[in-house]
Amino acid sequence: ITIDDLPVVSTRGDFKNRQQITKKLLVHIKKAKVPAIGFVNENKLYDRDKRDENQIDLLRLWIAAGLELGNHTFSHRSLNRIELADYEADLLKGETITKELLKAKGREMRFFRHPFLQTGRTMEVKEKFDTFLEEHGYIAAPITFDNADYIFSRAYDIAFDKKDKKLMKQVGDAYIPYMEAKLEYWERQSVKLFGREMSQTLLIHANFINSDYFDDLAAMFVRRGYKFVDLETALKDDAYKLPDTFVGGAGISWLHRWALA
Repeated sequence: ITIDDLPVVSTRGDFKNRQQITKKLLVHIKKAKVPAIGFVNENKLYDRDKRDENQIDLLRLWIAAGLELGNHTFSHRSLNRIELADYEADLLKGETITKELLKAKGREMRFFRHPFLQTGRTMEVKEKFDTFLEEHGYIAAPITFDNADYIFSRAYDIAFDKKDKKLMKQVGDAYIPYMEAKLEYWERQSVKLFGREMSQTLLIHANFINSDYFDDLAAMFVRRGYKFVDLETALKDDAYKLPDTFVGGAGISWLHRWALA
């Protein structure tokens, strides 16, 4: 399970709420014994260009929970929309604080997640960036179980902001059945391509709805016979050794990338 846009992505901007989202999400992750990895946008760790220790403390909670952190660039810009040199600079800018926090605990940052899952519009850009990642000690973090949790999150946030508890419940009640339907789809795609169910890598976000419903999400996986492993273990599945030659504009699942190839 990979979780993007740390420390928090939500309309709930005040720190108390962001802290509550983080703590609740981490409690659920620990309870379900999930070795999750969180991908950080470090622009969220600053207030008017000065380090915001409150926001940085939220990352410390992730580290204290024994979870891994990865790089999601500083400002969450797309490789499809800016020059490669600017993208690489944004990546390096986005590792400063997170690496510092991990180093203090004797740990290191290993994985990189492309914002929007957009990996470049030409093979030349993709190959140059892959070389850059290798030179800087990063492994690109693919995903197979793609979904639109962010749409549910936005609706959940809006309902909360309107103090509409009934609507919040409606959105929440629809969320897990939606995620299970998506999982069933990706399972079928796996069987079509490989004749078996592979190790799935899930992308969700550090948001309000997941802080309330992660328990149910984890239970759904367990009910379907899954066990949770860390990203390094999941990527040992032979499927992830296949090349990614996709240069379209969208950010799509690696299962679709392999199918197109």
